[in-house]
Amino acid sequence: MLIEIHMLKNYPPVNLNRDDSGAPKTCFFGGVQRGRISSQCLKRSWRTSEIFKSLNGNGIRTRCMPEKVRDRLMSENIDESYAKAAAEVLVDFGKSKKRNQEENKGDNQDKKSTKELRTQIIMYSQEEWKQIIDAVSQYVKKYMEGSPSPKTKDFQADVQEWLNGQNFGDKKPVSIDIALFGRMVTSSALVDVNASMQVAHAISTHAVNRESDYFTAVDDLNENREEQDSGAGMIGDVDYNSCCYYEYASVDVDLLKANLANASNREELVEKLIPTLLRAMAYTNPSGKQNTFAGQVVPDVVLVECKAEKIPLSYVNAFEEPVSTWGGSHVVECSVKKLTDHVNLMDESYELPVLHRAFFAPRFANLAPDKGEAYSKFSELTAACVGWLQEEK
Repeated sequence: MLIEIHMLKNYPPVNLNRDDSGAPKTCFFGGVQRGRISSQCLKRSWRTSEIFKSLNGNGIRTRCMPEKVRDRLMSENIDESYAKAAAEVLVDFGKSKKRNQEENKGDNQDKKSTKELRTQIIMYSQEEWKQIIDAVSQYVKKYMEGSPSPKTKDFQADVQEWLNGQNFGDKKPVSIDIALFGRMVTSSALVDVNASMQVAHAISTHAVNRESDYFTAVDDLNENREEQDSGAGMIGDVDYNSCCYYEYASVDVDLLKANLANASNREELVEKLIPTLLRAMAYTNPSGKQNTFAGQVVPDVVLVECKAEKIPLSYVNAFEEPVSTWGGSHVVECSVKKLTDHVNLMDESYELPVLHRAFFAPRFANLAPDKGEAYSKFSELTAACVGWLQEEK
């Protein structure tokens, strides 16, 4: 089963996702510049939202595992030199044995001692995180009992060899966000997970030009206005834009279930996950510059489709010819019409096997696609999606 999610979100002036210059991200599509929100930004806003956290299954994405191991060992009264030596071995955690050997070839102990206690960024489930820290702690304690004063180099080699032989993810349930968004590692200590969810970069349905807000900050204690320094305490500018974004994502439910194979309540978890994911996508927004712009909106359109045959289809080409922003045109209404017209065209011309389609657009209910069920409440749409999952049992 494949579930596809399409949304239109209309934002006021915002800077939700910045590029390296601090300006809102953009791209060219259909020959014109569009506003853009990266898929990484969208996924992070969903997985860190309070709504998604209600599933109690979030993982930990970090580079700080070695530091946490060092702190744990030191809290258990293990000598700092050994705690740091063990942590340094973990700097290469997540890399293959071959890669570690290639990168460390020719290294001497002085180089090794200057290592920053950071790994490549890795996603861990809560169970894996605890298991790794507990296992390293137990191994180091046992090692020191048999050899209380080993050479640091020998000690690190033994810890490394032991780590290479571990598989911490074996038969352990992965976290929900790893099951959705996947994980790629090169070490045998953790298992790769193929993402069951694909997420497109959101792009505006219309052409967009960047604007800039020139601002000043008044110094509250600068009371003597007759002095030369009687102006603003600070002058600056911030870039922004205002866009109606089309968002698209798909979930391979079969792969999601396979990723959650070790979970004791897999079916129940999936039935809870899909509506929670829809709520997170609808009710949360990227956090970029929100204190400045407060661009908190909900979608004008939510369109969800269910297919037995896994043929994913984004409707982004509905907006290849951009919606006009001139002459008093209603950008959102025109975007909704373009979207539903494109859906009808795809239905008629390609005859894709859509089992179910749910449409929710409180301001534009009259623009629903020809095929599918229209809902007046978002909760009714999410409940319908749960019903589709139950039909597959």
